Amino acid sequence: MSPFRTVQPATPAVLARATAICAALGAQVRAARVRRRWTTERLALEAGTSRSLVYLVERGDTTTIETYARFGSALGLRLEVSLEDPRTKARPGRAEDPVHAAIVEVLAARYAAQGRLVGADEPFQHFQFAGRADVTATDPVGPDLLHHEVKTAIPNLGELAGAWNVKRQYLAQALADRHAIPGGFRSVTHVLTIAWTADCLHVLRLRGATIRSLGPDAPDAFARWWDGARPVATGITSTVVVFDPVERPRAPAWAPVDDLGALRPRHRGYADLLRELRDVGRA
Repeated sequence: MSPFRTVQPATPAVLARATAICAALGAQVRAARVRRRWTTERLALEAGTSRSLVYLVERGDTTTIETYARFGSALGLRLEVSLEDPRTKARPGRAEDPVHAAIVEVLAARYAAQGRLVGADEPFQHFQFAGRADVTATDPVGPDLLHHEVKTAIPNLGELAGAWNVKRQYLAQALADRHAIPGGFRSVTHVLTIAWTADCLHVLRLRGATIRSLGPDAPDAFARWWDGARPVATGITSTVVVFDPVERPRAPAWAPVDDLGALRPRHRGYADLLRELRDVGRA
């Protein structure tokens, strides 16, 4: 048997990570080409590839390490590959995950249009834990706080749960202290917001009990935020939803995960969602 032959199909987490890496590399190739004001034909010529391969790479399709090295060399960039321990790796920049950036942009734009005070990538620290809130929205009348944690893939549910639980416990007080809100927020709504893809739904269905423990509350409080209304309940609520950043007429942008069996994926995987976002100019 060939030592290069795989024995089993890749798991959804592996596929999601691979497509995210290829999407990030493709975005970097395109950005470098545009900065140089090169056409796709010029890049193909300099790299010794076909023009169609340039299109495939720039839209996020998977290809070989050699291909990325060719494009990098042609553009004056050096390809570096490493395997990192996620427990020690610094938080990646938004440019490395264009789908994540697109979801954050849709959420932030909606709440800003409602007149809410919006924060993106809000840092906070609790003892040794340093984290960031992907999107926050504040209604000063309450005052009330909405917090979105955005995930485009779930490679490690345990790590996601750990970070999520710390933010549910300590984020609101950290932000209240920073913004000098006496007594803290009247209500806090935490929303674990997961890309509406088949890959993510597969993990959610496999780990349904864990997911329900992370978001045990009905999405009523979040639904009021989404519709531009003030929260009516006090206290803290946590819910999990799937989210589609691609606008679709007469189709909701999000759905609760209380009935996972009834949910149908909007996108097959990360790469398909990224491709559609680029088609509509959101990534």
